[in-house]
Amino acid sequence: MPKRARDGTDTWGLLDYLYGPGKRDEHVDAHMVASWGDPYVEDPARSAEMTIADLALMMDAPVHALLGKRPAKHVYHVAVRNAPEDRSLSDAEWARVAREMMHVAGVSPHGDDEACRWVAIRHADDHIHIVATAARQDGRNMWLRQDIARMQDAARQFEIEFGLRQLTHRDKTASRWPKTGEKEKAVRRGLAEPARVTLQRAVREAAAVAVSDADFFARVTASGIRVRQRIAPDGNTTGYSVALPGDRNAEQAAIWFPGTKLAPDLSLPRVRERWQKPTVVPTVAAAEMWREAERRVRAAADQLGAGGLDEGAGDVAALGDLIVIAAVVSPRMVRDRMREAAREFERASRVPGDRVLEGQARTLYRQSSQLLSQSAAAVGRNDTAAGLGFLLALVKAIEASQRWHQAQEHRVQAQASGRAGRLLREAVEVTAGAAAAREYRPRPKRAVAWPGGPLRIPVVSGERPMVGVLQQALPEHATAVLADPAWPALRTRLVAVEKTGEDPVDVLAAVAARREMTTAESVAEVLTWRLDGWQRQRGTTARTSGKSPSTTSTGGAGRTGTARKTGTPGPTRRPPGDEQRKGPRRA
Repeated sequence: MPKRARDGTDTWGLLDYLYGPGKRDEHVDAHMVASWGDPYVEDPARSAEMTIADLALMMDAPVHALLGKRPAKHVYHVAVRNAPEDRSLSDAEWARVAREMMHVAGVSPHGDDEACRWVAIRHADDHIHIVATAARQDGRNMWLRQDIARMQDAARQFEIEFGLRQLTHRDKTASRWPKTGEKEKAVRRGLAEPARVTLQRAVREAAAVAVSDADFFARVTASGIRVRQRIAPDGNTTGYSVALPGDRNAEQAAIWFPGTKLAPDLSLPRVRERWQKPTVVPTVAAAEMWREAERRVRAAADQLGAGGLDEGAGDVAALGDLIVIAAVVSPRMVRDRMREAAREFERASRVPGDRVLEGQARTLYRQSSQLLSQSAAAVGRNDTAAGLGFLLALVKAIEASQRWHQAQEHRVQAQASGRAGRLLREAVEVTAGAAAAREYRPRPKRAVAWPGGPLRIPVVSGERPMVGVLQQALPEHATAVLADPAWPALRTRLVAVEKTGEDPVDVLAAVAARREMTTAESVAEVLTWRLDGWQRQRGTTARTSGKSPSTTSTGGAGRTGTARKTGTPGPTRRPPGDEQRKGPRRA
C-alpha cells in the first residue's frame, strides 16, 4: 500500500533519517534497493566513496538548475508497505515495485533519461521509502496528476503477482485510518490505540443497539465520549461529532471527529437506518438468552441475501452489528478475539451501493443484538454449552456472508469475512477448552501396573516425550498432527500443562473429546486453541480458590492443594514461652 508523506525541503535530512537508527521503529540494515541511475549510483551504506551528503547533493542538483521558479517544497516522499501477514519480499522484488511506482506516478517514466532523480531505501522487511526531487534533469518542473491513485492501481497488480494480501480502494466502504500524527500522539500519551479508533468502536457499539436518536446519543455519552450535535435552524439534528476527553490540539482545543470521518456507516443518516423499522424483541429469561439468540442466528444464516443484492447488503450490515455486541458481552477469555473478529468483519458489513432494510435475516440479527444487549448483566451465569452453541451459530452466519460476498464478487468483503470467521472459530475452540476444564475430573493414578499395560506414574516435568503423549491420547490423529506445522505450538502447550502437575495424556484426551475434529483444517491448531482455553480456565479457578496445582500431589493429576502424608502427624503448635516445659527427646 503506497502512502505519500508531506513534501519537504531537506533532502539530506530525510536521507539521514532513513539510513539512521530511526525514532519510532528500529531501522535494521538500511540500504538502497533501486535508484534513478542503476547501477551507477552507489549506496552510502555499501560504498566507502559515497556519503549521504554526496547522494543528497546529486539528487538536489536538478533543483538548483531549474529554468523556471523553484518549488517551495521539492522533496517527494512515498512509503510502500505490506500487510503484517504478507511474506517478506526480496530486494529485487522491492526494486521492481519502486521502479513501477515511479513510472506510473510520472516521477520517472520508463525510458525517460531526463526524468526526476529518486532512490528507494529499505530499512525493514515490510516496507521501503522512495525519495525523489521535484525537478527534471532537463530543467523543467515535475508535473504530477493522480499519482497516488495510479500507484495504488499498480500495487493491486503486485499483490496478485506476489501472492500478497489483496486490498481495494475507491469503493467508499473503507474506514478512515489513523494518521501518522495520531499514532505518534497515542504513543506519547501512553494510550493503547489512537483516539480515532477508540471513537469508532464506542460509536459503533452504541449504534448497534440504539432504538432512537436520544438513545444513541445517550449511549455514546455513557461510554465516556463527548458528543456534540449539529442542530439545523428548524430544530432538527442533522449530524454529530465526537471527541475523546483529553484529546486536544496545540491550541488546547478539543479535537472533534464527525461521524462521516470515522466510517461510512457512522454518519447520522446511516446510523438512523438501524431503527427506521422498529424491532420487536420477545421477553426471554436471562438463562435462555444464548439459546434464543442462537436459534435466531441459525435461522437468519439460511435467509441471508435471499431477497437480492440490496436486501443482502442490509443483512450483512445487521450481522456486523450483532458481532459487535457479541464481542461486548462475550466471556473475558475470548473477548479480545471477538473484538478483533468484529473489527475484521466491519469491512464485510459494508458493500457498495444501496441497501434494503426489510430483509428477514436483518430482522433476526437485530432481534439477537437486542437480546444480547438486554441480557448483558447475566453473562457469566449462563450455561456454557449454550454460549458455545451461539458462537457456533455465529460462525455459520459469517460463512453464509462470505459465500454471499463471493457470489456478488465483493472480493475484499469476502476476504474480511474469512478473517473474521477464523478468529471466531478460534474463540469457539478456546471456549470449548475452557468448558472441558470446568468439567474435568482427574483420573486417580494406581500404584500397581495396569492389566495389560505399563505402570503409569507421575514423571518429572520435561522427561516425558510429547510425541508419546500424543500417540497415547489420540492415536487416530497422531500421524497428521506430527506432520502439521502447528505441532511445535501444541507441544509447547502440552509441556506447560505437564508443568502444572496435570497428566497431559488425560488433558489432551479431554479437550479432544469435547467437540469433533474431523472437519478441522488443522487438528493441531484446534487442539492448541482448546488447550489455551483449558489453561486460562484452570488458572482462573486456581486464583478464585486461592490454590495452585501441586506437582507433588499423589491423589491424581490436576488435583490442587498440598499433598498430605498419611501416618505422619503434623507438628504440634505450642504457645509462646512453653519451650522450657519440653520433655526429653524420645528415641
